Amino acid sequence: MTHPRVICLGEILFDYLADQPGHSPKQVESWTPHAGGAPANVACALAKLGTPAGFIGCVGQDEPGDSLVRVLSGAGVGVTGIQRHKTAPTRAVYVLRSETGEREFAGFGERDTTEFADTYLQSDQLPEELFENAEFLVLGSLEMAYPDSRKAIERAIDLAEQHYVKIVLDVNWRPAFWPDPADAPQLILDLLPQVDFLKLSEEEAEWLLGATDASSISYKLDSVEGVLITAGEHGCSYCLGDTCSQVPAFPVKVADTTGAGDAFLAGFVHQICQHGISILEDPQMAKKVVTYACAVGSLTATKPGAIAGAPDAGEVEAFLHSSAVH
Repeated sequence: MTHPRVICLGEILFDYLADQPGHSPKQVESWTPHAGGAPANVACALAKLGTPAGFIGCVGQDEPGDSLVRVLSGAGVGVTGIQRHKTAPTRAVYVLRSETGEREFAGFGERDTTEFADTYLQSDQLPEELFENAEFLVLGSLEMAYPDSRKAIERAIDLAEQHYVKIVLDVNWRPAFWPDPADAPQLILDLLPQVDFLKLSEEEAEWLLGATDASSISYKLDSVEGVLITAGEHGCSYCLGDTCSQVPAFPVKVADTTGAGDAFLAGFVHQICQHGISILEDPQMAKKVVTYACAVGSLTATKPGAIAGAPDAGEVEAFLHSSAVH
């Protein structure tokens, strides 16, 4: 693919999900690898919904790296932006699951967070041609934790601004990824004036901005076009342009919440790519867009694995139809 409409930049990795829910790391007998990493999840979910997406990130020259490139290619995601590091390994994350499907990070095995290939993403190797026809750049904040990948994010933002690409930031706060978590708030806050759309969970909104209300955050930031705050089973609140409202969650049987927020974001961006950004000026249409995003997130949580669990457009439409009927 030469012309993705959405570029997703950041970490790609294997989540090793505990096969025994409700166990501590020492009690877990086996782990199942699932391809993941928030920006990679968003790219795959977009491609599955039918919006062309490309991924920029760095993996090792190892079998897990080869496997992740195959996963992206197989999902229809453009991989020309993927860099390979000669010595650093592809990142692996161990994830515990509760009996109800909630997850908890259990670390990186024997390695330090700074040792993985994704931290070495090189700013001077970003393919500018990807930005020339793109409409959105989707970023997380994790790669702000490392000097090389932080420069790559800054370069990507420069390219996005040069080519009039809208910037979407999913805060995706994961303290375990940061060598010093105390550095995170200011580095993330410094990004916000350059961001067009901001997505946070309720906990992240409280942590970063001291508020969980989309309208007060939108007012406080002033520069953003939209704020989306997800609250799991309590749905989502949002401010898009002058419209501030909320959408309830869809009741589903949760298997694994990994990647549900990424799928939500993919659903949101997909709808704007489908209908044009001006759709958000109509309060009823804005609500439809967020409802669609919630449906994509909810469906993803019904299956294990963020990428494998993402629905296609037909599944989302059928789900929305059946929910409306009921």
